[in-house]
Parts: sequence; structure tokens; C-alpha cells
Amino acid sequence: MFYKNARIFGSDFRFHTGAFEVKDGLFGAVLPGEVPADAIDLKGATVIPGLIEVHSHGNSGADFSDGDYEGLKAMARFYASCGVTSFAPASMTLPYEVLAKAFATGKKLKEEAPEGCARIMGIQMEGPYFSYKKRGAQNPDYLKEPDFEGFKALYEGCGGLVRIVDIAPELPGAAEFVEKAKELCTVSIAHTDSDYDHAKAAIDAGVTHLTHLYNAMPGINHRNPGVIPAAVENKNVRAEIICDGLHIHPAAVRMAFSMFGGARMIIVSDSGRCAGQPDGTTFELGGQMATLTDGVARLADGTIACSATNMYQCLLNCISWGIPEEDVIRACTYNPACALGAQDKVGSIETGKLADFVICNADYSNRRVFIGGVEI
Repeated sequence: MFYKNARIFGSDFRFHTGAFEVKDGLFGAVLPGEVPADAIDLKGATVIPGLIEVHSHGNSGADFSDGDYEGLKAMARFYASCGVTSFAPASMTLPYEVLAKAFATGKKLKEEAPEGCARIMGIQMEGPYFSYKKRGAQNPDYLKEPDFEGFKALYEGCGGLVRIVDIAPELPGAAEFVEKAKELCTVSIAHTDSDYDHAKAAIDAGVTHLTHLYNAMPGINHRNPGVIPAAVENKNVRAEIICDGLHIHPAAVRMAFSMFGGARMIIVSDSGRCAGQPDGTTFELGGQMATLTDGVARLADGTIACSATNMYQCLLNCISWGIPEEDVIRACTYNPACALGAQDKVGSIETGKLADFVICNADYSNRRVFIGGVEI
């Protein structure tokens, strides 16, 4: 099946007017010279790769860490309805046995791949190797020092589905953990009070990712630069950023894109089970209670927790804040695919990749979502 007269976000991260083919669930020819007469006319509609969410705990009343398969399926359906065609749910700081159960549900979803659901392309293991001081909404009862053998057992237990593991680089043994874990998956800095030197040592050891930039890490100080400048200096490090407009001011989002460039930014929602739920909802998050008030989820002590947004809304926000459209789309598609090591399968409209895409108006309204070439 061919689609013609489309404004297509190409693999060069630019928009082109032309046609593309979907065949057996994959992209066939893209921007061909000739197209069949019976090609579907999109009449100038915008076509982008399906969004890829690498940091979301839940939605629709469900949380990945629950370890509930039906809840995970509900999450995956919600993601798909929002234009997210691939995702890597994030766990919380919890006991290993709780994480193992959650990871097993992720493995089951990958194996069964139910229709109408976003594809699970990985897991982000957010915790428990974090700083107490910068724990944020992570449960302090379950914080641990880096434990590669414990991590490896969880990794192997879910068939290697963990694609990102988070760590605070100032903890004892952090650099050694990074050197081993980088052979298995992406290693990220998160929930840290690290100074510049510890952050640089971890990056030199193999860290290539920052989890929710600005949040749960020291701010930039000209005499004590900390994590963020250490990451900016190394071109191999990408940075996630929450773009709900509440966790981070739009000016700071624009600054992040200026510092890291469009090739290194990853837009995330960091949503919790409160996403898609009404204001006033009280819910459990990693063994602690939180309440959604005026669009912001907070613990009882006022600590800001997860978001209540979705990734497509984050995309719209970033464009409205003046970030270049091409950089925003790349940060929602190809860059997160790279963080998961899945860029050969998803993240761009290229021949042979999975035909996951969104058709919408030029202003990104009226979206239609396709997974494996089938509209959901």
C-alpha cells in the first residue's frame, strides 16, 4: 500500500513532500520517484514516526511497578492512543522481588504483543541505586548502593529487556558498575547529588544518558558545575527532559535544547498512574501516596512526583515554546530509539523498519496512529 502527497519527516530529520509504502508491517519504498495510481492521497498531511516513550511509570490508573499484566496492557493501549507506538516503562525504587515481578510482565507483553497496544521495546530501571538527598519521589526505604550482580539477575530474568539503568555516580562503586552495565544496556545518571568530578568519571566509564534533566540533580553553578556541564561536554551523552510545562519552565527547556542540540535531547512525559485521571486523584507511587492537584502530582510532604501528561502533549508544548519542529520530532522518535538500542527497528521512516507512524495536520491536530501499518 502506498501513501502519496504527504509531508514526511525523513531519516535526515527534515520534512519532504512525497510518498511512502507500507508492506507486510514494514516501510517499503520511501520518497520513490513513481507511485501507483491507486496510492492513498493524504492531501498534504504531515507524517511522522510513531513517538517513543522511554520514561513513563504509568497511566489510566495503572503503574508498571504493580506487576499487573492487565494494567500494563491498559497502559500500552493509552500510549498508542496518544501517538506513542513504542515505550520503555520506568520502574521505581523498590525491592528486587517487586521489580522482578514487574519486569516479568514486561517480558510477557513483548512476547504476546497484543493488537492495539504500543510495542514494549525495553524497560528503564529507575532505582534503587540513588542518592538519599536527591531521592525525590523515590522511596528511601529501598535505596541501595550499586549492585551489579543484583542488577544482572534482574536483567537476565526478563531476557535483557532492561535497556536503561539509572545510577547516582557519587555512590561507592558507581564507576565500576557503569563499566560492567554499559556492556548490557544504556547507563544513565539520575537522582544524584554528584559533583562534576564524580559525574565526569561515570561518563568516562560509559554513561551516555541523563534521566529527567534538571530534576533530582544539582543545578548549574559556575564554581561547582556538577552533573549537567559534565554531560554537555561529552557528545555521547543524551538528556531526557520532562515537557509538561510544570516540572521545568519553558525557558529552561529551550536552554537545554541549546546546550545539548536537537541530536541529543529526548522528550519524556515521566507520567504516573494519574495520567488520564481527574484532578484530585490520590494514588500510590513506589510505595508512597501522592495526590494530583492542579495538574501536578505531589507526595504528602509537597515533593513533586510524576507528571499527569502524555508524550504527544509534550510534543505540542515544545513546538509552542519555540523549539524547532524538526528538533522536537527527532527528540520524540529517533533519539529515544537510540537510547534503547532500537534505532534499526523504529524511530524513523526508512525502508525495512517497522511501519509505526502518525498522520496528522500541520499543527499536529487530528492524529491517526498506525502500528505495523495498521491503524489503531
